Amino acid sequence: MCGAKAGGPDASTIKPGETTIQGSVTRDGEPVTGYVRLLDSTGEFTAEVPTSATGQFRFYAAEGTWTVRALVPGGTADRTVVAQQGGLAEVAIAV
Repeated sequence: MCGAKAGGPDASTIKPGETTIQGSVTRDGEPVTGYVRLLDSTGEFTAEVPTSATGQFRFYAAEGTWTVRALVPGGTADRTVVAQQGGLAEVAIAV
């Protein structure tokens, strides 16, 4: 299950027990709009969400190791994140 909130993630809306991966995409310190993909530990596509106008994204995922891939005009960048059951993993992606 995944989702993106217009205007960006708001940690106060996370329900107890949800495993959440969220963050932002920037270039030269400025937000970048585009898409962010969630890939499982084998590199398989799991989900994709658009970034908000402020470059933010959010996924609800299972516990485990994930790759978060930003796909924006002019570039891509990957970050590996370990999500813990019921936890919030923050990811900053600079492209």
